[in-house]
Amino acid sequence: MFVRWKKEGKIIFSFDGARQEFFRDPTVPSANLVSQADLPKGFASLMLNGAEADAGNYTCEVTESNREGQTRFELRNISVVSCGEEGTPTPKEKCGSWFLLVERAIIIALLFLVVILCLAQLSVIVLKYDIESQKKVGIIVTGVIFTVAAVVGTVLFVQDGYTAQSQAGLGLIVVPAVILVPLQYFMFGIVFDSLPQATFALIGLQILGYIIAVVGFALCVSACPPLHGSVVIAGLAILAIASLLSLAYVFIMGSRMKDHHRPGKAVEEPLNELRSYVICEKYTVVDTPWP
Repeated sequence: MFVRWKKEGKIIFSFDGARQEFFRDPTVPSANLVSQADLPKGFASLMLNGAEADAGNYTCEVTESNREGQTRFELRNISVVSCGEEGTPTPKEKCGSWFLLVERAIIIALLFLVVILCLAQLSVIVLKYDIESQKKVGIIVTGVIFTVAAVVGTVLFVQDGYTAQSQAGLGLIVVPAVILVPLQYFMFGIVFDSLPQATFALIGLQILGYIIAVVGFALCVSACPPLHGSVVIAGLAILAIASLLSLAYVFIMGSRMKDHHRPGKAVEEPLNELRSYVICEKYTVVDTPWP
């Protein structure tokens, strides 16, 4: 039996069964058969040191008497990160990426959907309602902080591997979302003098989504691959739905308000005009001409 291994057409290892002779290319001195005893059974696998195993196309050719055969395949180098802990009796679990690509894409997409909906709601309120400059600055600063945290978290989270950077990135994606709850309450307070029950339901939905996302983050941060990535996705999805409903509610209810003022202001102005009219009439009645 004669075995020959080639890389990109160049012979790097061969074994002559009749003469029991080996040939190894100087660039791969560690090359050897995985099991010479199993060679007659059809196992001609090659074992290389990881540092010598360059990526590329490899070909295995085997000749036995008057029979020949060959197999081609591609070797790819994929970086892996250890997910296990030192001292565990079982072999360490390996993973190249903490989350699957699809999961990471969904998490990032939901995050920026929440950011866009939040900024859209802020824009509607700032444009349609009279707000004090100090409050307006506070709203803008809060929105900027949340957006910056989302961008930084995304940059860290997209990195491959189960690393401190990717964990911190997921934390920046999930934890700062708590800002949305008081911000939403404050935005509703600008639109309504007295908050309707629907606004409390929307705020409660946001709180529920945030809690689910935080629980998912706590479950995922200590495991690789994450076993509960769907929990984080579910929490962010609920946050996105709550933000969308809040935007629609503010837009629809705001459009029903005369001159885009709050209900209290819309009632006060006609009353002020009425008082002015009555006072003028009163002075007109009691006025007498000079002699």
